Amino acid sequence: MSILSKLSFKDQQFKLREVAILDATTKLLASKGFDLMTLDDVAEEVGISKPSLYKHFKSKDELVGAAMIRLVDDALDWLDGVPPGTSPLDTLRDLLTWALEIRLKGGLPLMPSTSPQVRDMLTRNLRYVTRVLKLNGKLEKLIKKAREQGQLRSDLPEQVILFSYYSRTCDPAVEYLRVYARMADADIIQHMLDAFFEGVRGA
Repeated sequence: MSILSKLSFKDQQFKLREVAILDATTKLLASKGFDLMTLDDVAEEVGISKPSLYKHFKSKDELVGAAMIRLVDDALDWLDGVPPGTSPLDTLRDLLTWALEIRLKGGLPLMPSTSPQVRDMLTRNLRYVTRVLKLNGKLEKLIKKAREQGQLRSDLPEQVILFSYYSRTCDPAVEYLRVYARMADADIIQHMLDAFFEGVRGA
């Protein structure tokens, strides 16, 4: 039995509306960006009043933080579902594939915007920071194991590989390849994977 089914009808409706709010926020952040997106935009997208939106999230910062937390939680859940025995390199490659698929469907990159306002807001969000540290820890272990197995370059510091990996999820080349090269999403993902992993692959 799901957690949602255990709630009262009223609480179920509240939870479903919260999911719709986060979905709308994700869509608007991807299309308009943090600076241009307003709470009015979110309320209109969901089809609710602004006072109803405030019952869930008290501010724009809280709302965006919740959307980013959900994304990181999804990544952590994905990693928890990796079959035992999967090589660290395959896990890293498959996770990046998953992240790029989400972005190409209108989702958010794992690495937040380079906007100082967004970055500062998220670093003050303890729930977000805690989850990111957990995700970083899991990725660092995968990178370390892959290096030990000769799957990744040993001359590159682990932090260089880690943050280069994150940056692939927000690389503007994704949009350029779709708009100007008119590439299919599957081809874009394959090329982005090859461009990254061939650069960090061990000899």
